[in-house]
Amino acid sequence: MNIDTLLLARWVIPIEPAHTVYENYAIAIHNGRILALLPQSQLDNYHAQTQVSLQHHVLMPGLINAHTHAAMNPLRGYADDLPLMTWLQEHIWPAERKLVSPNFVYDGSLHACAEMIRGGITCFNDMYFFPEQTARAVELAGMRAVIGLIMIDFPSAYAQNAKEYLHKGLQLHDQLRSRQLLTTAFAPHAPYTVSDAPLQEIATYAEELDIPIHMHVHETAAEVEQAVAQQGIRPLQRLHQLGLLSPRLLAVHMTQLLDDEIALLVRQGVQVLHCPESNLKLASGFCPLHKLMRAGVNVGLGTDGAASNNDLDMFGEMRSAALLAKAVAHDARAADAESVLRMATINSARALGLEDHIGSLEANKAADIIAIKLDSVETLPVFNPVSQLVYATGRQHVTDLWVAGKQLMKDRQLITLDSHEILSKVNEWQHILVTT
Repeated sequence: MNIDTLLLARWVIPIEPAHTVYENYAIAIHNGRILALLPQSQLDNYHAQTQVSLQHHVLMPGLINAHTHAAMNPLRGYADDLPLMTWLQEHIWPAERKLVSPNFVYDGSLHACAEMIRGGITCFNDMYFFPEQTARAVELAGMRAVIGLIMIDFPSAYAQNAKEYLHKGLQLHDQLRSRQLLTTAFAPHAPYTVSDAPLQEIATYAEELDIPIHMHVHETAAEVEQAVAQQGIRPLQRLHQLGLLSPRLLAVHMTQLLDDEIALLVRQGVQVLHCPESNLKLASGFCPLHKLMRAGVNVGLGTDGAASNNDLDMFGEMRSAALLAKAVAHDARAADAESVLRMATINSARALGLEDHIGSLEANKAADIIAIKLDSVETLPVFNPVSQLVYATGRQHVTDLWVAGKQLMKDRQLITLDSHEILSKVNEWQHILVTT
């Protein structure tokens, strides 16, 4: 059988079935999809146009960054070591008023795509202004993404009011409907920045269009306290009353959760997107990951934006998620390596409604695949490759990456993007920020 590509590796971690590691296996790829996973001794029936030998590597599904603000990459390190609302109100929002434009979003998103590809991320879920520019950058990079249809009550360079945000979001959804690698989600910023009427409209449209709702929820104790003082109820309860709690809701952060709220999430099927490093850096609190997992809530994993993290490193995020969960639960068995790896792959795919296409290496799924080299000083010896990926491996060990069978990085070199041009643009934006 003539096929496009054969990838041969020391280990293949398919994610599904769970608790599975194949040794000396190969992946057959044709027309952008996985045909088969099979032992290297059984390849006689396949004749590949391209064959890649990766005998010191793990092959696994591409990582899925379930929550980002990609265009904020030029703000990396701009206002560090501050609490969330001080960081937002006194630094980030004023900087955005100076900078945000279609060109800023496009250049920042290209920078983020380059960083994510080099870190083994094949798909990300985004929320930011001028989302059509992020979509344009993603298509140039060749990545997969869920493009957030941003909503906020406040005027910005992108839109003046909720009605205009919604109109532009619906237009973009229609424009992207036929794109193979792009889908959309409504992206109301947070309960404290979006009022009731727009949220109810979003709930109605999300049901009609069958797309998710991506939103910061219960990020800090102050947010919850302010909501109770102003509205008499906690934000999650308000969202429930407005009809937003369902499997469509991707609730980001969730550091402030009561036990009865976790039970509510289970009943309504809400998905949680965990961003441990951003929460730690902004001192926002601790998402009760072990309780959520034990209750059966689907939890995906994200980095947040480079302005608050300060990187788009899913290997670091996996390690932080595992270690933090153990400390919070006082249980070394909480959030084991296998569970955290699933959070960064199939769980995030499920949250985004993409589990039929990505998140695991299975026949007929898209060939979104990464190769990670484990023969370095930092990664040897390898007793358990799953544990090694979570606790010892860094994003610098990702050597190759494919999306829908197309190679976007080879031997650490970007194929679809010009890193020199990207960095030149980032330097220009830095100069603009510090001189205006």
